[in-house]
Amino acid sequence: MHISGETVGEVLRFLRALLYFKKRAGFKEMGIFSSMTGWRGRSGFGSASTAEEVTEGIDASNLTAIVTGGASGIGLETVRVLALRKAHVIIAARNTEAANAAKELILEDNKTARVDVLKLDLCSVKSIRAFVDNFIALDVPLNILINNAGVMFCPFQLSQDGIELQFATNHLGHFLLTNLLLEKMKQTARTTGIEGRIVNLSSIAHHHSYAHGIRFKRINDSIGYSNKKAYGQSKLANILHANELSRRFQEEGINITANSVHPGLIMTPLMRHSALLMRILKVFTYFLWKDVPKGAATSCYVALHPNLKGVTGNYYVDCNEMGPSALAKDQVLAKKLWDFSDELVKSASKP
Repeated sequence: MHISGETVGEVLRFLRALLYFKKRAGFKEMGIFSSMTGWRGRSGFGSASTAEEVTEGIDASNLTAIVTGGASGIGLETVRVLALRKAHVIIAARNTEAANAAKELILEDNKTARVDVLKLDLCSVKSIRAFVDNFIALDVPLNILINNAGVMFCPFQLSQDGIELQFATNHLGHFLLTNLLLEKMKQTARTTGIEGRIVNLSSIAHHHSYAHGIRFKRINDSIGYSNKKAYGQSKLANILHANELSRRFQEEGINITANSVHPGLIMTPLMRHSALLMRILKVFTYFLWKDVPKGAATSCYVALHPNLKGVTGNYYVDCNEMGPSALAKDQVLAKKLWDFSDELVKSASKP
């Protein structure tokens, strides 16, 4: 196997960045100590906790959830555990064949699981609108939306709608999807009295974005494009989106919360564009990586746990609240991103 000097350089840069971010996050709360030992934070859970463990004893039989990217990786585990807790779960996936295979896999172990599959391509405004129409046609409530799907470290390319792919898939697609589903979520919260929850999957990589966070004027520009910083930009956008949603919900007195999470370092299909880099990196940082059941824990915790009732606008790591980067806490930047995203969606929606 030939390993180029460029790959070695990438590994070293990533290793330095990873350890820097861990240090920034705090030694006990999300440092090497907690990752190696599974140290449990205030929530009672930590990096060694699994999705099943953090939801044990929770009855979600009166809840309906949508999980984007639920056909594989931590998305699939999230769907499996939500269904195990008796929630009705809709897998929103681009590859419906894989999603239906995932559904059958879940049903093998849980005969009473309520799981449906609907096609969703987050790179396409047309597909997102079709998904929402198909979901509304099911005539079911919507309590939980987990914006889990994503792409990572892609070479520069544009989506079907002409938007840089990582920004389009990881942020803009979820931004539109969430907005189109908000009325259904509000209606569900009003009629049932049950709090709605939106969970955005971000990443510790949100620390590693472009200089000012979001390249508003150069979002689709190949010049100066970095696949790592573009990923960090999209993950920063996930937090800003959740925070702005939270602010708006509180301002309007809506019974819905919005939070963001970092699932941890997990080797999943998401890393297909940098598989070699990730495998080499894992050799040097093996003690920081999680398996899929642990990787899905924070999403499931934030989506279901009663301790988070009424808690909104936070960022969670290893099932505990964590302070994100300064840019992620910037309310002006969050509002600017919202308006920018709204205009991008309108532009992409034009025939």
